[in-house]
Amino acid sequence: MNKRTDATLKLEQVLHQALSGLPPRQAPATLESRVANELARRALLPWWRASFASWPVAARVMFILVCAVLAAVTILGGVSAYLGDRSFEEVSALVLSWAHPLLTVLSSAGGLVALLMHVIPPLWLYGILGVGIFLYVTLFGLGAAAYRTLYLPSSAGNAS
Repeated sequence: MNKRTDATLKLEQVLHQALSGLPPRQAPATLESRVANELARRALLPWWRASFASWPVAARVMFILVCAVLAAVTILGGVSAYLGDRSFEEVSALVLSWAHPLLTVLSSAGGLVALLMHVIPPLWLYGILGVGIFLYVTLFGLGAAAYRTLYLPSSAGNAS
């Protein structure tokens, strides 16, 4: 080890010993009463001012239904404004003319996947699945290691 590393480790040890000898900090005397008052205030809030997860089930279902209806009305209003005075048959033909190429591509892709599932041996598919899971776990581990290295404080001074 070089001289700078030895000095840094010694400084860390001295600081650790000095700081660990200090008494723990005391919370302010009013903290407990302020926390209790805030909890009591939040408990008195009406249900619609609390978090969505604490709403009654019926209110949550109604809220989601109303949001879905508003989204559908918005989309249909935009489509009807775009299409104007066209009849249902014209609109249906227009939608099908737009959807036909997409459905053709999806049908072709489905046929290709079915063909590949019959041609590729199942053992290879399991191997590919295993490699994919391994790569995912490796990526997760590397992300955790990077987070620990970059964002968590060093624990070199704590090992005394």
